[in-house]
Amino acid sequence: MAVYTKLNQNKIEEILLSYDLGKLDFFEGIEEGIENTNYFLSINKKKFILTIYEKRVRSADLPFFSDLMSSLNKASFKCPAPISNNNNETITNFEGKKLMIVTFLEGKAKQNLSPANCKTIGSEVAKMHELTKSLKLNRQNDLSVNSWRKLFNSVKDKCENIHKDLPRLIEENLNDVEKNWPKNLPRGIIHADLFHDNIFFIQDKFSGVIDFYFSCEDFFAFEIAICFNALCFDGLKSNLSFNVTKAKNFIDGYTSVRKLSDEELNNIKVLSQGAALRFLLTRVFDALNKVEGAIVKIKDPMEYLKRLEFHKNAKNHEDYFF
Repeated sequence: MAVYTKLNQNKIEEILLSYDLGKLDFFEGIEEGIENTNYFLSINKKKFILTIYEKRVRSADLPFFSDLMSSLNKASFKCPAPISNNNNETITNFEGKKLMIVTFLEGKAKQNLSPANCKTIGSEVAKMHELTKSLKLNRQNDLSVNSWRKLFNSVKDKCENIHKDLPRLIEENLNDVEKNWPKNLPRGIIHADLFHDNIFFIQDKFSGVIDFYFSCEDFFAFEIAICFNALCFDGLKSNLSFNVTKAKNFIDGYTSVRKLSDEELNNIKVLSQGAALRFLLTRVFDALNKVEGAIVKIKDPMEYLKRLEFHKNAKNHEDYFF
């Protein structure tokens, strides 16, 4: 989440004229995240999130995101529910941009996950995968392996400004990943951005998942690889280390709901390497293409070099969990 489009109270009240929600009590911009503009709204003492979709999100994809959240919510998976406007539509036009209002998910992100938390997250991710199997929704992954070379080429000449060895390290890992990427694994709709700040807990109890705006169709095991990168490394930058206990608990939770095939297990290494590369590349791009005047916290791309080193040196899935 972030703030690119700055709104005052009058503008937000104008937006709310399209909804039957009541009177605005309070609003506040949300800095976290990098993709869209987000505001917290209190309306008649009820909480909502207003999201204005910026350049990286295509308008044609918005019905997919809305339908996915609505479907998961109806199936009792804990996530925000889109609110319909006065035209019974969940997507609203405002001053040339698209926006959505969703219910507020109680809880907050935990930066220091316990192994037990990871086990819970694993089972919830598998439940989500199982629920989406029956949904007739489709959206290709715009940030899949086929896009990474083009993304790298767009930053190649400048990324040494971040770290002198970055162009070489990205090239080496990209060559490995492109050569070894699997072609046929079980697939379906994945969240694709399950970082700490998108997974909420109330104390130690899982309360839900937010921010579905990278959701797409891809390998289920790629979601696991993303989670390993996002949730199972401890420490800071150069001192990062992979926490095998957290990863084992995540897998135990996941496989209690959905079993993994041998082929999925055999590709955990390259999928994890690819997931680290994907987030390194997008963070490099964002660091080199800051939007002037935007209220946003740019995430440090250097956190992913140590992750890539671990994945590149791993032999197989046994290096990730027992």
